[in-house]
Amino acid sequence: LLGLTTNIAFWASAFLYLKITPSTYISYSAVNLPGSSTNANVSLPGIGQASYENISPYASSSSQDPRENYKFIAQSEPVLKAAAANLNMSLGEFGEPRIKVVDNTTVMTVEFKGTSPHEAQNKSLAFHKALEARLNQLRTQEAVRRDVGFQTGLNSSQKKLQIAQKNLSDYKASSGLNSDAQIKDLTTNIEELRRQRAEVLASQQQTSTRLQQLSANLKLSAPQATDAFALQTDQVFQQNLKNYSDASATIVVLESKYLPDHPILVSEKAKRDAAQSALLARSQLILGRPANLETIKTLNLSSSASGNSRELLLQQLVTVQADQKGLATQAQAIDEQINLLESRLKNLTQQESKLDALKRDMQVAEAVFSSTLTRLDIGKSNTFGSYPLIQILTEPSLPDAPTEPKKAYVYLGAVLGSLFSSTGFLLLWLRANKNKPSKN
Repeated sequence: LLGLTTNIAFWASAFLYLKITPSTYISYSAVNLPGSSTNANVSLPGIGQASYENISPYASSSSQDPRENYKFIAQSEPVLKAAAANLNMSLGEFGEPRIKVVDNTTVMTVEFKGTSPHEAQNKSLAFHKALEARLNQLRTQEAVRRDVGFQTGLNSSQKKLQIAQKNLSDYKASSGLNSDAQIKDLTTNIEELRRQRAEVLASQQQTSTRLQQLSANLKLSAPQATDAFALQTDQVFQQNLKNYSDASATIVVLESKYLPDHPILVSEKAKRDAAQSALLARSQLILGRPANLETIKTLNLSSSASGNSRELLLQQLVTVQADQKGLATQAQAIDEQINLLESRLKNLTQQESKLDALKRDMQVAEAVFSSTLTRLDIGKSNTFGSYPLIQILTEPSLPDAPTEPKKAYVYLGAVLGSLFSSTGFLLLWLRANKNKPSKN
């Protein structure tokens, strides 16, 4: 009776457990944390380079495993509360996932229990959605803090660039030096003027030699040639000269016929004297200074048979003298221009060093600003630095059979319990029969 009662109790307990214990379903899923690293380099011609590198989370030689960080985040209260809220459950009803890190891989497995297959799957789906949202939130917070730091550096470098640009433009406006090309052009102009000056001096030397030769041939200096040419072209002077010459010739003839007191000779001498006075007065008016008959005779171009040739030479002498004066004036003007440009070149050369320093300051400021701006832009695209992107390798499964209670285990336990208890009672009965006294 006791053995029977014990077996009934075992099987009654097993059936009661199977009846009152709710069925539990488990949804399985798996996620992967990629281990690859990425990098990018940007080259700014004439300015510099900017780069970023997204190092693999597994590249560290330490024992740190990024999957443990993700496991901690996945089991944190904000993630579980957000997932439970998506299913309109309390945190207690939602429960906690069972997360296992698979050794020697980059994989984590996630298990969620539910009272039905769909509840377990929905819990797992809500969990992955909440986990991804939490990771995005953490990435956004990190990006905001990083951008604040970059923006502070960007504002500082931008102010330095603006100051450098203003200093450079102000110095250009005050000094008149805008670029190195000005000094180069100025040097070229000075060399060109020096070449022109050399050519002018050579022409002037050639003209002076010719002027000396003409003066020697005419036995007149250049000023005398100018005076002779002025007298030659004056009609009044030439008429007075003709009158004087005619009167002088007539007197020579009359002196051979008459005595000095003869009235005709006296009258002719009076004409000669009048012509001489008019001649001297006209020559003084033309030349601007008193002149005597000897000077007029020297300057007279028609005083010899070769008057036409002499006149041509005299014209050449005057022309050459004018050319010489023009070349001298031109050489002087070129000298003045060279002196002026050399003085300006000296000033610009002294200012060039400061201009170069200001340009270098601006180039450095541009490089720093451009590099900072590029790093800021690249940093915005690198949103997975501290929190790498995760991949769902296995979507949450929809279980087709409950995992709890396990009927096979319950039945096996009941069978073993009945077997052990029956065996015990059987041995107890055999022992009792063996110890019973015999009737004989």
